[in-house]
Amino acid sequence: MPEIIPNWHPIGVHFTIALLSLAAALYLTAPWLKSAALREQALIVARWNLLFGAGFAIVTAILGWLAFNSVTHDTPSHAAMVEHRNWALTALALFLLVAGWVLWRPPYPRPRVVFAALVLVAWAVLAVTGWHGGEVVFRYGIGVKSLPKPEQEGAGHTHVMPDEHSAQDHAH
Repeated sequence: MPEIIPNWHPIGVHFTIALLSLAAALYLTAPWLKSAALREQALIVARWNLLFGAGFAIVTAILGWLAFNSVTHDTPSHAAMVEHRNWALTALALFLLVAGWVLWRPPYPRPRVVFAALVLVAWAVLAVTGWHGGEVVFRYGIGVKSLPKPEQEGAGHTHVMPDEHSAQDHAH
């Protein structure tokens, strides 16, 4: 397996978040669709996204555990990693509960308030998990092989957007 510096966790994260977010959005909006055929299709897509997302969530959690135990970090970043891990395990448990409910009540759960509340809470916990994961990477630099260094003392790289009507355009 080729090495991804530093690990494979970020790949799983993006699939997990996308699939579970789409599943949650479809489960929460399907009851409001006026067309019964469209509602049924939305529930089919929601179910498949949920099941694939739950599978990816398990793999992502395993990859996260491997990353947690292999990246270099200090005390403040360790605290951030623990917080992210705790939210992630909660999100995983909630989505596994939702997936179990959907599998136990085939083919689709009726649009019940309890089910909708569970899906909404699971998605909110997933969103908080993602935010904490972003903090771990972008605030603490965990999993980043190297940070860019300014080109000269006190100066960083900037981007200048060209003017739509630059002098060069008018010369032609």
